[in-house]
Amino acid sequence: MRLALPICGAQLAQAGMGVTDVMMTGRLSAADLAAVSVGSSLWLPLMLFMTGTLMGLTPIVAQLLGGGNVERIHPNVHQALWVALALGLIAALLLWFTVMPIFRLMNVPENVAELSAAYLSAVAFGMPGVALFQALRAFSDGMNHTRPSLWISLVGLAVNVPANYLLIYGGDGLVALFGPNLAGPLASFPALGAWGCGIATGLSMWVMSLAMLLYTRRSRAYAPVTLWHSPTPPRRAMIGELLYVGVPIGVAIFVEVTLFTLIALFIASFGEVVVAGHQVALNFTSILFMLPLSLGMALTVRVGNTLGAGKPELTRFVAWNGIVVCVLIAGINNLILWFASEPVIALYTHNVEVQQLALSLIVLAMIYQVSDALQINMAGALRGYKDTRIIMAITLVSYWLVGLLGGHWLGTRGLGAWLDPLGIYGYWIGLVLGLTVAAVLLGLRLDRISKAVRDGRWQIPRS
Repeated sequence: MRLALPICGAQLAQAGMGVTDVMMTGRLSAADLAAVSVGSSLWLPLMLFMTGTLMGLTPIVAQLLGGGNVERIHPNVHQALWVALALGLIAALLLWFTVMPIFRLMNVPENVAELSAAYLSAVAFGMPGVALFQALRAFSDGMNHTRPSLWISLVGLAVNVPANYLLIYGGDGLVALFGPNLAGPLASFPALGAWGCGIATGLSMWVMSLAMLLYTRRSRAYAPVTLWHSPTPPRRAMIGELLYVGVPIGVAIFVEVTLFTLIALFIASFGEVVVAGHQVALNFTSILFMLPLSLGMALTVRVGNTLGAGKPELTRFVAWNGIVVCVLIAGINNLILWFASEPVIALYTHNVEVQQLALSLIVLAMIYQVSDALQINMAGALRGYKDTRIIMAITLVSYWLVGLLGGHWLGTRGLGAWLDPLGIYGYWIGLVLGLTVAAVLLGLRLDRISKAVRDGRWQIPRS
């Protein structure tokens, strides 16, 4: 929990940047809000894929630290930084040169497409920065230091808010925030709208990256690694291991993100009340899910540390102990959903129909909270064993085949003569089924791998 709580805070702080962007552009104009929303649907999956890929560094560092091989951490982190720089540049190029053709395929209105392209051109500038930050964060997490990512994420949020005020609204925003005296000469700064929001986001990304670089350079906690001495050139074997462990994590996260994106597209034809109710229920439960998600990331570190120390029996205990803790947390989340849903949902909307629909979906959310917490923590434990390709395979089958296709079938066709189409409830039942299948399959895999490693029948690749 000492590892997980700072991770949770960092996740919430980074999510807060997205909430801030949406709220501030929404107050300017509907076109700017639409531009930021459409643009976010393109760059967020790219960033999450990069983040997942670089998370492959965490179990590598954790195992080396647990085994006392600190001197081998330094070159592995440098390889991750090379990979991060390459991924960040590729992501930037994709955002610069491919968005307009995508917008034409999506039939995005011309004015929104132009605003969104400007927004993404600015965000693209920050992609290498956020990739480097995520690589250093993965290193720090693997070293059992999860608090720096929390504080630096809060720094990023602290930069994002005033930068948004200035760049989205211009001088008027600063005058509203600080008053005319403190705004000074910036009071005449032009309002840049969605483009300004993108500049603020890119700036926040680079501030977080540079802050993490300075912290890892100066903090005594990382002194044994001598991270910023003797740069290591790219090494094929180390980069290969990082990609072997990390790319399946990135793909799994990408699949999960696209699951919810596609469901949102499928239900768009059900009407604005259904879409709004779905979004409110999903947003509320997603905030609560941050703690089980963070526990899964912490579990990767704990399993990696213990396994690196050559204690396979204790590693198995650590993994399943984490699963028990995640079930307890899911139970607490369900209590919050049961007792707090009505007043919280009322904060989202005053529309009675939307409130009633969201409340009815919360019942299904309480079921999938348990399955979701189980599957994300079992995946976290398996990442500690560097067993990530099976996570990708199970995620593809469970999320897309069972969750998405099954939910779409139940929502639009039902079960023939036995069951009429269930609409939005069919999609949520599909989510429950998909996450439950994932939890069962990942649980079986974790049980098999942990026993095989304990009994000496499975060798973990060494860094």
